Amino acid sequence: MTLPPRPHPCARSSRVDRVNGWLEAVWNKGLCDRPSLDPDALWAKALRDAPAIGERGPRSDADMADFRLRLEILADSLAEEARLNPLGLTMAHGQLVRVVRQRLELGALWQLEPEILETPLAPPIIVVGHMRSGTTRVHRLLASDPALAATRFCDSWHPVPRSPDTRPAWSTLSLVFARALNPWLDAIHPFGVTRPDEELGWLATALDHCAYEAQWRIPTFTAFSEARDPAPVYREFARMLRTDASWHENADRPRVLKVPQFAEDLPALLAEFPDARVVMTSRCRNETAASAASLVANQMAMQSDDVDFGWIEGEVTRKIALRQDRMEAALADFAGPLAVVEFEQLNADWEAETARIYAELDLPLSDEALATMRAEQGRAHRSPHKAHGQQLRNFSETTA
Repeated sequence: MTLPPRPHPCARSSRVDRVNGWLEAVWNKGLCDRPSLDPDALWAKALRDAPAIGERGPRSDADMADFRLRLEILADSLAEEARLNPLGLTMAHGQLVRVVRQRLELGALWQLEPEILETPLAPPIIVVGHMRSGTTRVHRLLASDPALAATRFCDSWHPVPRSPDTRPAWSTLSLVFARALNPWLDAIHPFGVTRPDEELGWLATALDHCAYEAQWRIPTFTAFSEARDPAPVYREFARMLRTDASWHENADRPRVLKVPQFAEDLPALLAEFPDARVVMTSRCRNETAASAASLVANQMAMQSDDVDFGWIEGEVTRKIALRQDRMEAALADFAGPLAVVEFEQLNADWEAETARIYAELDLPLSDEALATMRAEQGRAHRSPHKAHGQQLRNFSETTA
C-alpha cells in the first residue's frame, strides 16, 4: 500500500475540510440540528434505542454516579477546551451517545442473564507499558498462541454480544469511513476487524479518559480522571471481559489484555485480577514520546482546526512520566509472574525474547504457537504500520 506524503504531524486529508464545509452548510440551512454535547441530550438520544433499566444492572449507586459525573465533566471539557471543528463535534457526539447506549444495553443484558458475570476466568496475561513501546507487538505475538485468548477489535468497540453477530460488519463500516478520512490510519496502528486488539473500547465504554485524550484536547477531564479512583472503570471492564469470554466460550484460556492506560491504573486492574501474569515493555523515552505525539496529532488534527503540536509534545512527555511512576510503584508490590521486554531486544530476536517471556511467566511454548507467531510476524512485516517510522524520520529532518 502506497501512502500519500505526511509532511508534518498535524497534516490531514483534504477530505476532512470538505466534510467540515458540508456539515456546516447542512446545519446553517437547517437541514439537521447541530450535534449537542449536553449530557441530558446524550442520554435522551441513547434511550431511544436502549432501556432505561440498563443504567442499574449489577452496578452500585457509586458506580452509576461515577459514570454520570465522568460524562458531565467530559462533555464540559469538550465544549470549553477541545476547539472541535464540525467533524470533531459530530464524532464526539456520536461516540458519547454510543457509549451511553452500550452501557444501557450491557446493564439490561446482565439483569436478564446475571450468570454471565459469574463466568470463571483463567488468570489473564496483562501487557503493560507506554503507548508506542512495543505493547502491540508483544500483545499480538502472545495472542496468536492458540492456547491463549484475545479480544477482537470489533468486540472491543462493540462490547454488547449480538445474534447474529453483526459487530464485524459494523466495525468494517467504521474502518472504511475512518480510512477515507485519514489515509495514514493504518500506519499509526495496524487494524483488522476480527484481529486481536487492545481493549481500548471497553475503557472508553466505561468513560476512562485514555481513548478521549488521544483525540481531543481535554485537560480538565484528563486531570479529573488522573486524580480519581479508577476502580469503577475496572469493575465495568471486568464485567465486559466476562461477557466476552462467556460469548466466545474461551474463559478457560488465559486472555492476553493490553491497553497503555493499564500503566496508569495497574493497582485497580490487579485488584480485579489478582492472579494475573504481567509483561512490561520498555523503550527509550524520547522515541516513545515522539511516536506517541505523532499518533495524538494525527487524531486531533482531524477533529480540530486549532492544534498545538508543542502542547501535544509536552502533554505526552508529562503522561509518560506519570505512567512510569505509577507503573513502577504498582509493580514494586507485585508478587506474581513478571517478564520485562526491551523494545530493541524484541527487534533483534523476537523468538528468543518470546521464549524468555514464556519461561518467566511459567507458560508452555508449543511448536504450534511458534508457527502461528511466525505467521503473525510475517503479517506485521508487510503491514503499513512500518511506514510510521519513516514518517517520524521525515518529521525530524524537516524540523532539524
